[in-house]
Amino acid sequence: MSRRRFRSRRSFWAVLRRPRTLACAAALVVVAGGAGGFVASQHAVPGPQVRLTGGPLPVAIPVAPPAPKALQDELDELVRDYGEEVGVAVTEVSEGWTAGVDAEGFYPQQSVSKLWVAIAVLKAVDEGRLSVDQPVLMTEADRSVFYQPVSYNIRPGGFSTEISGLLRRAIVESDNAANDKLIREAGGPDAVGATLDRLALEGVTVGAYERDLQAQVAGLTWQPHYGVGWNFQAAREQLPAQVREAALKAYLEDPLDGAQPAAITRALARLHKGELLSPASTQRLLDLLQDVRTGPRRLKGGLPPGWTIGHKTGTGQDYRGASVGINDVGLLTAPDGRTYAVAVMMRRTHKPVPQRLALMQAVTRAVAAEWARSRQAEAVEAD
Repeated sequence: MSRRRFRSRRSFWAVLRRPRTLACAAALVVVAGGAGGFVASQHAVPGPQVRLTGGPLPVAIPVAPPAPKALQDELDELVRDYGEEVGVAVTEVSEGWTAGVDAEGFYPQQSVSKLWVAIAVLKAVDEGRLSVDQPVLMTEADRSVFYQPVSYNIRPGGFSTEISGLLRRAIVESDNAANDKLIREAGGPDAVGATLDRLALEGVTVGAYERDLQAQVAGLTWQPHYGVGWNFQAAREQLPAQVREAALKAYLEDPLDGAQPAAITRALARLHKGELLSPASTQRLLDLLQDVRTGPRRLKGGLPPGWTIGHKTGTGQDYRGASVGINDVGLLTAPDGRTYAVAVMMRRTHKPVPQRLALMQAVTRAVAAEWARSRQAEAVEAD
């Protein structure tokens, strides 16, 4: 497996930004307040204390416990047997450990990035800059590419909806036009990126409007008429093979919408713990993820009885027998309420669909098996 150094790039137009750090770096150091004391996260694992040179206040540096060896070994074996480049991460939400394979690699997200758009929009709602009930008018200029059922409602006078409706369409249905409109309402890709920065969501990007991203991946520059019917696909088919191959190669080497699997799972863990949004916005987004209709046989397909999942899928373009950005990320909750954030990301896969699904389902079953082992260990200790 190749390991790429993470490069910062939030948007299609802004490429000069400060260096990125790992997803949870900002959360690892908890600085004290009050005379002679310190405040530590309720989920922090006690670690070494370091005295500040300017005074007596200590700094707690929580260190997550190591990932369970049995789970790590199983993930290693699953990816090795798959035989292609795959990034996997599993983060236990309460304890904070992360197991994975190429978990710090940089993978194309495709529609997984809609999750970060939703977080940025809901953060704007929490801060009073937007409202979930705010009316929004979609016009012909808001058409996007590929799956965009909301655009079927656009008439000469436009289509009136609300922010809440666009959020549901973008997350539950993975509607590209709804997602692009949400980005506009949030202030554009740069504004979304700035919100992610303020939330210390390192290692995840949005990069561009969906229609611009997909055009770039294909070797095109977006044109308004591409949003109607099959015009985009027709224009793509007219491109010389070398143009498409060069564009795809550039995207895979440096995906504009790239993210690290471990950064995604750590962000999902923070979302679940209510560290990113208000309680109302947190619950709204978690409910939407529970209602997702796409990818029922990806991670969800491996769930044992009694488990639940809230997730977001990503599916990129096909070219010459391979698919790009085949992903699923989500929060898996066991019958006792213990929750695991999981990400499985395929950079470019030539495997048939049943094998892709089998790998994702196997990761889910591996997480469930780890939970069962932990329950058994707790029972033994209780005796």
